[in-house]
Amino acid sequence: MREGYSEQIRKRIEQSPAGTVFIHSDFTRIAGTETVRRSLNRFTQTGHLRRILNGVYEKPKYSSLLHEYVAVNPDAVANAIARNYHWTIAPCGEAALNLLGLSTQVPAVWVYVSDGPYRKYSCGHTAIEFRHRTNREISGLSYMTRLLVQALKALGQERITQEIIGFLSDKLTSEDKRAALQEAAESTDRIYDTIKKICEDNAK
Repeated sequence: MREGYSEQIRKRIEQSPAGTVFIHSDFTRIAGTETVRRSLNRFTQTGHLRRILNGVYEKPKYSSLLHEYVAVNPDAVANAIARNYHWTIAPCGEAALNLLGLSTQVPAVWVYVSDGPYRKYSCGHTAIEFRHRTNREISGLSYMTRLLVQALKALGQERITQEIIGFLSDKLTSEDKRAALQEAAESTDRIYDTIKKICEDNAK
């Protein structure tokens, strides 16, 4: 039976896109924790996976252009860690700006606000840092609303131009905008006024 479980885990990994980040609990519907742990360790040895952190694995992504494996995505790792500990997180600062396409600068430290404790992890040449915030700032908000609020905070009022408002309006889907208008109502007046401008079509 254990071989059967291992085969199911292998198929799940093979069917996932390259670059996918896994944790043990992603496979616990297939088998128990110890069987999953042994299987993931075995697949790390065979090259199906690479171990990023304790309990965090990635299906490697190979670049035919660079002829080498691509560096792990820090945001995917951060979300896997949060999933493992049942934290709600949101990228903030330069990480939020990078993920929304407002900055091409890749942060050396990917910082996230979190309803969990303060933690910092090394991920290759990059660091991932979780900073505790009150639940009110992040809980009950969809991922895009959390990301949008943190990006606007990082920009500051003086850097929010009409061009940026237009860029974000084009980037967000109608569903994203409806959610942001409803969920961000308790943000500061400055942030919410900007969100209303971004979501103007949906605010009518």
